[in-house]
Amino acid sequence: MQGGWRLWLSLWLCGALLLFAGLGTASVTPERAQQLYGPQVLRIYRDWQQLVLRLGRESDEVKVREVNQFFNQRLHYMEDIELWKQVDYWATPLESMSRGAGDCEDYAFAKYFTLRELGVAQQKLRMIYVKARIGGPASTITQAHMVLAYYAEPTAEPLVLDSLISSIMPASQRSDLQPVFSFNGDGIWVGGGSAPNASVDRLTRWRQLIDKMKAEGFIN
Repeated sequence: MQGGWRLWLSLWLCGALLLFAGLGTASVTPERAQQLYGPQVLRIYRDWQQLVLRLGRESDEVKVREVNQFFNQRLHYMEDIELWKQVDYWATPLESMSRGAGDCEDYAFAKYFTLRELGVAQQKLRMIYVKARIGGPASTITQAHMVLAYYAEPTAEPLVLDSLISSIMPASQRSDLQPVFSFNGDGIWVGGGSAPNASVDRLTRWRQLIDKMKAEGFIN
């Protein structure tokens, strides 16, 4: 019986290692994360690792729901000027986990890159800059905001993952959000159309974000 237990454990460990071998986070051990951002990062990062392992074989829909819930619960909203002493700062998921906080972009990036690590196709995910109406349906006051959209199929209505509300809703039910443009690693979309209108390299902060994540070892 003891030999059988050892075999089971070996198979489980091999499966876990194979899972992480396919992810950009393979080199980010808790020790590396702590070296980069201090012990406070481990309060969320260890749970994040368990989340990735647990969701590895689930459907995309389950991954989207669980990842959205994880970051909406574990991060609290804070403006860049207060958190990073900069007017606009795009934090890596590790940076956000180290502070336990972020603004709307940071929530969207943390969810996007986690879902990518879980094998959700890039074509199914887009960050969307929107004008968010505040103050009720009759209000004309808007503010810049970012959400993450999930497209089950290329022509499907996207589901909106938002840092402001816990529910994931179809875009048609978010009349308070007016899209401006969207992007992912494939490019930038302005208006309709199935193909991007421009290269994502035009977004300087995106390039800087990717470079930081590569330096961390979070992505290859």
